[in-house]
Amino acid sequence: MTITTTEDDRIIDTMLSQISRMTVLAVSGGRVRRTGPVTLTFEVGKGYRVEVEYHRGSDAYIVRRTFIRGQKRWVKGEVAYVYADELDETVYLASCFVNVDFGGHKVSL
Repeated sequence: MTITTTEDDRIIDTMLSQISRMTVLAVSGGRVRRTGPVTLTFEVGKGYRVEVEYHRGSDAYIVRRTFIRGQKRWVKGEVAYVYADELDETVYLASCFVNVDFGGHKVSL
C-alpha cells in the first residue's frame, strides 16, 4: 500500500512545522482543523478562531482573527504577507483577542 502526498499536504505539514507545538497548545489547546486545501483553523475560544492560509503567489501566509456566532462570521483582524520566520509569533498574537490589537483592528470589550 502506498500513501501519496499532494503538494497541498506538504504545504500543510510545512505550515504546522513553522508554527511550534507550544504555540499550537497555547493558542488552541492542540485543536487544529484543516478547513481548506491550504488553510488551518485554530479554535481559540468564546467564538474566536485563528485562520492561517497559504498564499501561493507570494509564498507567504495570511493570518486572520475571526469571530463566529451561529452562521455569521466576522473578520476581526488580518495580516497578509506573513513569512515563515514571522508565522509562529503572528499566530500567537492573533489568538490574544482579549488584550492585543491585531491587523489594524482595535480591541473593544
